[in-house]
Amino acid sequence: MARVFPEGQLVYGMQLPIQSQSTLYAEAWEAAATPHDLAEIARTADRTGFAYIAVCDHVAIPRRLAGAMGTVWYDPVAALGFLAGITERVRLMSHVAVLGLRHPLLTAKQYATLDHLSGGRLILGAGAGHVPEEFDAVGADFPGRGAVLNESIDALRAALGPDEYPEHHGELYDFAGLAQLPRPAQRQVPIWVGGSSPAAVRRAAERADGWLPQGDPRDRLPGQIARVRALREAAGVTDPIEIGAITEPLYVGEPGRPVGRRTLTGKPDAIAESLRAYAAMGVDQIQVRFRSRSRTELTDQMAAFAAGVAPHLNQ
Repeated sequence: MARVFPEGQLVYGMQLPIQSQSTLYAEAWEAAATPHDLAEIARTADRTGFAYIAVCDHVAIPRRLAGAMGTVWYDPVAALGFLAGITERVRLMSHVAVLGLRHPLLTAKQYATLDHLSGGRLILGAGAGHVPEEFDAVGADFPGRGAVLNESIDALRAALGPDEYPEHHGELYDFAGLAQLPRPAQRQVPIWVGGSSPAAVRRAAERADGWLPQGDPRDRLPGQIARVRALREAAGVTDPIEIGAITEPLYVGEPGRPVGRRTLTGKPDAIAESLRAYAAMGVDQIQVRFRSRSRTELTDQMAAFAAGVAPHLNQ
């Protein structure tokens, strides 16, 4: 699998607000936001050079977790399909699709159609999932979700490849002689694995085209990246892997209000200097999130980042 983004260049993307409203990161204004707000944010990302926009995946949130996770989680295929029609160049990512909730042929049909309609802009981010009630509700295997995810990735390599009649023979899934059209516009859809557990790191190293860590702080990332590369080499995988990182929250300029002690603020060149440390660790793409009080403030922040910070990321 070829790289998605140019080697040696630090690119930036974002998980969209509104479509997921976990109390861990959602801003207050998102609760009353509309599809028009989501569309304007996606258009801003498309216009200002963001590498990708991402949408999460949860089928149903149990009452016991609703207080922490919230219950607003858009369907990734429906949301990305909507956004594909109003954007032109930005990549469309599931971050992450919980593959164990669906048969690989169903997943392939949905995402192949999305890639076909968007002109080859899909990045399929995949993860194991962590909510047992979701798995129970759809009859999926929660205790065995790691093995299910491993084989799902293998099956999707075939099902999202160029062949009209994909074929896979495994322990959990077996299919052949079944046509699926349309095929993806890309000859092979990139699959990036999310997660920072030992199992997720190994999965990314051995099976993925990219790694999407979940919340690793800066001081832990170098060790994690070294482990990904060591495991990949030990597995004999020679294809490149694109390494990601989720940055601290950002605010370009002086916010004039409390934005949290971890938030990077200040002049664009100072923020860029701080973010270049990720590239020095071996990171290829950073996922950014901005502190904001409204959709307009968010899109202004995105534009300020693109105009003032992005030009200095690769100096």
